[in-house]
Amino acid sequence: MIRKGIYIFCLVFIVWFFIYNVLQYELYDFAKNDKGEIKGWSFETEEYRSRKYRDKKEEVLETWKKNISDLSECPNVQIKLGGLGMPITGHDWHLRKTPVGSDELAEQMKFFLDYCIEKFGTNRGMFESNFPVDKVSFSYDVLYNAFKKYSKNFSKSERSSMFHDNAIKFYKVEEA
Repeated sequence: MIRKGIYIFCLVFIVWFFIYNVLQYELYDFAKNDKGEIKGWSFETEEYRSRKYRDKKEEVLETWKKNISDLSECPNVQIKLGGLGMPITGHDWHLRKTPVGSDELAEQMKFFLDYCIEKFGTNRGMFESNFPVDKVSFSYDVLYNAFKKYSKNFSKSERSSMFHDNAIKFYKVEEA
């Protein structure tokens, strides 16, 4: 039974990393149970996490995909499409002498965004900037343009949902 009134947002990044090494299925259990509790949060340092999983990318990716798929079955879970600029995600954009551009960023985020949208649909996903945290890897303008370029083949209504409508509904924003 899903507890009424509990809605969960997951950043692509959070689902990518923390569910693999910290939360495992606790977020899924939280979304499915009727108590609304998450137990056992245990955050490690970024350096430790990076070292611990550096050579397990394929294993991490498979677990991430399974967890995304499981979470997408919970109608009270929506996903924020972003958060990939943090160094902990392993993209190393923050180490580059020449900053990543929006074309390259759109291409490198495509796999993660495609999979999340495939599982959650455009009606339960929204683009998000995760700024100022992502600022270490790229500018807000580069990210926003990457989202526009990535989504260019979606319909007008799907793009509207991911850029605007889903946020209005989820956050219950009163439009003027």
